[in-house]
Amino acid sequence: MRIVSETETGIRIRVDDEDDLWTLSKVCTEGAEVGMLTHRRDSTTGTQEGGRSKQAERKPMWIALRVEETSFHPFSDNLRLQGVIVEGPVDIGSYHTHTIEIGSEIEISREGGIGQPDLDLISSAVREGSRPRVGLIVVENDEVLLFEVAKHGIRDISSFNMRGGGKWGKDSTAVRSEFFSRVAREASLVFSSSMPVIICGPGIAREGFETLFREFSMSEKIVNVGTSIGGRAAANEVISDGLADSVLGEYSVIHEVRAIEESLRRVSTDGAVAYGIEEIRSCAEEGAVECLVIDASLIRDPSHKDRWGGIVRLVGENGGEVIQASVDHDAGQQLLGFGRAIALLRWRS
Repeated sequence: MRIVSETETGIRIRVDDEDDLWTLSKVCTEGAEVGMLTHRRDSTTGTQEGGRSKQAERKPMWIALRVEETSFHPFSDNLRLQGVIVEGPVDIGSYHTHTIEIGSEIEISREGGIGQPDLDLISSAVREGSRPRVGLIVVENDEVLLFEVAKHGIRDISSFNMRGGGKWGKDSTAVRSEFFSRVAREASLVFSSSMPVIICGPGIAREGFETLFREFSMSEKIVNVGTSIGGRAAANEVISDGLADSVLGEYSVIHEVRAIEESLRRVSTDGAVAYGIEEIRSCAEEGAVECLVIDASLIRDPSHKDRWGGIVRLVGENGGEVIQASVDHDAGQQLLGFGRAIALLRWRS
């Protein structure tokens, strides 16, 4: 994400990748005014007042709408915003839908200015703009899983299972070698040469797979690390235990996951942690909150944002950190079980 220009009430940005769309899905919520160059049929081409001829050509025009509904699915390549047109050459007051994609340039504003949580989220996206996604391959004797680590989550890409093994009259070693060779070739096509790749797993099978993968892949950075378990849990272990920090250490999702994991550890040991809005509010008022991890959607939910907004401000004023977390990874799902927010404390309250 790149900031093109700023004003007192808004900001103009350019969308550089799919992760920027996640950020915008949190920022461009109900009440935001979003303008962009889009296409629309002229209402004056219709035979009835306010109508539009379906044969009329869609014309490019700058339209700003006040957002009423946001539609976005994690790891998709577009964000849809529906609302009422407040600025444009035609159809003021009519409904319109913006489809925001990679390469789109948009202006975002709010009455009274964009809030600090939104500005913080945008700033984070700008800082991380140059970092590529990371490929993660979990290798076991008879299964290989492919994941993509994005800035705000882990996406399942594909899974491969070796069926039959040596039971079909062939040497099991040869079958496994053929299986790994096929998967290595396909994985090399999935992950671009600009993407670092982490190969992990609980046994030595990953070593043989790495050799094959290097034959096909053009990736400039391949890291091989051992885990204590296989499957998706192996991917989570790599992230939470810092097994590949040379590749993943600076990503937002890593910071989020570790803060949540540390919170859960403290919960299990009756440590310095708080959850539940009233307990967190009390700790924030005392200046005890060192880090608040909160679902990014919660502080923008109309039924909760006023209460949580005050807590977020208190934490910041007292020198605490606020992590606006995604729930598009396993640790984020655990955060949901604690009311979508949990706080690491400076001392036990």
